[in-house]
Amino acid sequence: MLNAMVNGTAIPVVGLGTWTLMGEACSELVADALLLGYRHIDTAAYYKNERAVGEGLRFSGIPRDEIFVTTKVHYPDIAPGDLERSAEESLKRLGMDTVDLLLIHWPNPAIPLTGSIKALNAVRNSGMARHIGVSNFPSGLLAEAVHLSDAPLLANQVEYHPYLDQTKLHVACRAAGMAMVAYCPLGRGGALFEEEVIGAASKRHGKSPAQIVLRWHVQQEGVVAIPRAERKEWLAENIDLFDFELSAYEMTAISRLGSRNHRIEDFGSLKCDSLQWDQPG
Repeated sequence: MLNAMVNGTAIPVVGLGTWTLMGEACSELVADALLLGYRHIDTAAYYKNERAVGEGLRFSGIPRDEIFVTTKVHYPDIAPGDLERSAEESLKRLGMDTVDLLLIHWPNPAIPLTGSIKALNAVRNSGMARHIGVSNFPSGLLAEAVHLSDAPLLANQVEYHPYLDQTKLHVACRAAGMAMVAYCPLGRGGALFEEEVIGAASKRHGKSPAQIVLRWHVQQEGVVAIPRAERKEWLAENIDLFDFELSAYEMTAISRLGSRNHRIEDFGSLKCDSLQWDQPG
């Protein structure tokens, strides 16, 4: 498994996203992923599966220090005091003393960012998290978070796939030495996999459309992909990416699909109009 080096830390460039995975099925998929070679597992308090993820980690038998584990604090809980308690509760559910990366899951305009970032640093200083970062932060808010944090922020986890141009945010992450971690990296398949440029690359390299899209992610500097998988065969497919390389032409052609600016997730659940995504161009 290849790593992205960001702010002096190695993050495996492909991980398992666990959103919607629950119970025993979640534990089994986490264990299967690790036995197939994954070393990066992503969860969140909001997913309500941290306990199952922790069980899968232990069941795999892979030493804890070989696995990069990320969890996230839900946006209602990012005020000072609440954030630290949320981190403690996540660790209890995971059955761990520390996570490798703790993220603020979504920004919350109702809670001052200054206090949230201070609390995030306190979690790092206490040893509950080796590294800290954010998720779903547009570039302007990301710059504010970077400025407020005493410790380097390691990552900004955001929606990213070929149908969504995240050039501005990628540039901002690289300027801060951060990883841009892509959730929904496959854009949930469907029409994306039927695009001519994806199909042509698939035939040329003898790889599936999903593998072409994931390869496009990991060939970008500082980009990490965390596809979700519900079947063991998908797990194997999603990390079989390192025996081929897309050409510069293929990379550019796939990136041009971002002109659609199609977004799956939005700030709607926050019921907040003050947060605005970066626009392409």
